Amino acid sequence: MKTHRIGFTDVRVTELALGGGSLGGMYAPVPAPQAVATVRRALDRGLRYIDTAPHYAAGIAERRLGDALAAEDRARYTLSTKVGRLLRPADRAHLDHPDRETDVDPRLYPDEPPTVRIRDFTRDGVLRALEESLTRLGLDHVDIVYLHDTHHHERLATENAFPALAELRAQSVIGAIGVGLNDAAMLTRFVRGLDLDVVLCAGRYTLLEQPALHELLPACEQRGVSVVIGGVYNSGLLVSPHPGAPYDYTPAPAPVLARARRLNEVCRAHAVPLRAAALHFPLRHPSVVSVLTGCRSPQEVDDNVILYERPIPQALWDDLESAGLVTGAV
Repeated sequence: MKTHRIGFTDVRVTELALGGGSLGGMYAPVPAPQAVATVRRALDRGLRYIDTAPHYAAGIAERRLGDALAAEDRARYTLSTKVGRLLRPADRAHLDHPDRETDVDPRLYPDEPPTVRIRDFTRDGVLRALEESLTRLGLDHVDIVYLHDTHHHERLATENAFPALAELRAQSVIGAIGVGLNDAAMLTRFVRGLDLDVVLCAGRYTLLEQPALHELLPACEQRGVSVVIGGVYNSGLLVSPHPGAPYDYTPAPAPVLARARRLNEVCRAHAVPLRAAALHFPLRHPSVVSVLTGCRSPQEVDDNVILYERPIPQALWDDLESAGLVTGAV
């Protein structure tokens, strides 16, 4: 599978990558053996970049990923995790913590243990979060560390968290630094103001919507910052655009659903599955180095590889542009 370098670093990622959120059982349980088998199938099929985070099922995804990677050659894969959240038991002391995250939907990871997520972008918090992730993963290093979901913490992330990671990068403890969130404007400010190697843009540069095209992607091109795209299916809407289909983790509003259905009509006219076009679309931009796909089973890994290997006719992109569904700049 084709690989790309992250920024100006020595870290390389595959164009098709495994997003670790589903390994913890997003919205529906995933048995641990199935999660481990999914990771191993991904590696066997060429997905050699894997992303995870403490947030995913309160550490369960990281532990399962660690179990799957325990017998693997560390040089065989590139791994990223995220900092900005500390996981703590749901006892009274932590429930009263002023930085406790209170807006986590309990349906997101129904099998996670009673856990409090504490937002912490201080130097000590970032270093502690990384150390705890390494313990859950059973590893001594990760290749990329993202500052995760920096909403309402932009100043702390800039002034405290990033310098802590920059020191680790200078010491070759980590290979690359990034920021991961679903806010293209905030990502643009980070790209312009910090010495980043990569950004993980979730849901804001997809076949459905491209706000990242206006400022974020030009800024990344200018500064040599690589872009990893998450949420290429917009939470599932671009897999099956039906009433009630999820968009940004809630049922899609009527105008958004209508747009997804128009995309599907154009794709069907070219005999191309909508999800295949969605998977390929971000990779057409020169700054995009990888797309993350959240797989729950080995079969879903196989399906995404088939979509990735499927040729997409230029005529499809031309018709999408003619229909006003993507811009000419794409």
